[in-house]
Amino acid sequence: MTTNQSSAADEVGAKVTGYGLSYAVTSILSALLVVLKESSEAVHGLLVAITGHHWITHGLLDVIVFIVLGVLLSRRGTSMSGGAFITTVVGATILSGLIISGYFVL
Repeated sequence: MTTNQSSAADEVGAKVTGYGLSYAVTSILSALLVVLKESSEAVHGLLVAITGHHWITHGLLDVIVFIVLGVLLSRRGTSMSGGAFITTVVGATILSGLIISGYFVL
């Protein structure tokens, strides 16, 4: 391996860690919001009332949560290993998909 290559065991910086964790949290919250708005007409109606369409409001909420959490978490200055980072991002993606799929299947 050359000095320009890295392995999954290498640490990722605080900014990457912060935004990666922000993605993981935002992804799961977004999946839970899908379930909530599909199971509650009141929540669905509230999201429609805010921007005119529930998906627009949903997307805006996702972007806001991602940016705010990303800024806050990246300022903590903590880093994680590449392997842990990949596991967190992939795990959150899979869990989010399972939450949404599980809701519509069950």
